[in-house]
Amino acid sequence: MPETAMELIDVKKSVGNKEIIKGLSFYIYKGEVFGFIGPNGAGKTTTIRMMVGLMKLSAGDVRILGNSISTNYKEAVKEVGAIVENPEMYPFMSGWQNLMHYARMMPEVTKERVQEVVTLVGLEKPINDKVGKYSLGMRQRLGIAQALLHNPSVLILDEPTNGLDPAGIREIRQYIRKLAKEEQVAIIISSHLLSEIEQMCDRIGVIKNGELISIQTVGGDAADHNLIHQMEVEPIDKAAQVLQEQYQLEAVRIDEFLSFRSQKEQVPAIIKSLMENDCAVYQIHVAKGNLEDQFFELIGENTIE
Repeated sequence: MPETAMELIDVKKSVGNKEIIKGLSFYIYKGEVFGFIGPNGAGKTTTIRMMVGLMKLSAGDVRILGNSISTNYKEAVKEVGAIVENPEMYPFMSGWQNLMHYARMMPEVTKERVQEVVTLVGLEKPINDKVGKYSLGMRQRLGIAQALLHNPSVLILDEPTNGLDPAGIREIRQYIRKLAKEEQVAIIISSHLLSEIEQMCDRIGVIKNGELISIQTVGGDAADHNLIHQMEVEPIDKAAQVLQEQYQLEAVRIDEFLSFRSQKEQVPAIIKSLMENDCAVYQIHVAKGNLEDQFFELIGENTIE
C-alpha cells in the first residue's frame, strides 16, 4: 500500500447558511500525480485553499503526513509547496538570485539544495540569466524549483500549463512526472486541459457542487482491461463497503449507480460477493470513452474550471 501524503477527512465549508463543500474525503499518496477537476463553481479552488490553510475549514480535517492543518498548522504546512498559474519572480534578477532570495526565508535550505533543485528542473544553463529573458515554460520550471526548495512532501500546482505552447506543456508534463517518480513528491494538479490531466496524472478526482463524484485511475495500459464500471445495485452503501473491504476498490455513488474501476475478469466474482452479502444487482455496464468523454458523462455539463 503506498504511503499517504495528504488526507482529506469529511471536509466541509459553509458561507453563511450555504454549504459550499459537502464532506470531501480522499487520500493522495506519495509519488503520485493527482488531478483535481470539476465544473465552474464546483468548489475546486476553495478546497485547494483549505488544503494549504489559506481558508478555514467549517468541519472535518486535512492531514499532511499525519499533521492536522487545523490543530498543527506549522508542522503540516511546512510539508507543502505550491504555485498558482504563472509564478511571480523578480525579472531584473537571475534565476539563481531569485531562488537564493527565497532560500534566505527558510534557514534550513542550503546552497547545495538550491543547486539540487536547479538540476532537478533542468535549468542549469539559464539559471544565471535574468528571469525577464526566460520563456514562460522556463519561468514555470523556476516556480516549481522555488516551491521545492524546502523539500515538501506535497506539491500543489494550479493550472501549471496555463499559457504555454505545446512544447512548453510537454516540457512541464515531463518534469512533473519526473518529480513524482524521483523525489516521491505527492503532486496535486488542477487544470482545465483534460487531455493533459489524462497524460500527466495517476488518478483524478472529479468534484461537482461541492461533492466528490468520482475518483478514477488514469494513464494505465488499456490492455489490462482495467475499466470503469457502473452498477445499479441495492443497498448501494453496503455494496460500496463490500467493494472496499473485499476488493480494495474505491467506489463512488453517481445518481443511482455505483461507479468503480476494476479488471473485467473481476466482475463475476464481484457480483457473486455482492449477492452473498444480500445486495441486489440489477445491471452493470462499462463506461466507455476517454477522460473527456467520461468527465462530461459524469457532470452533464460542457464547461470546467
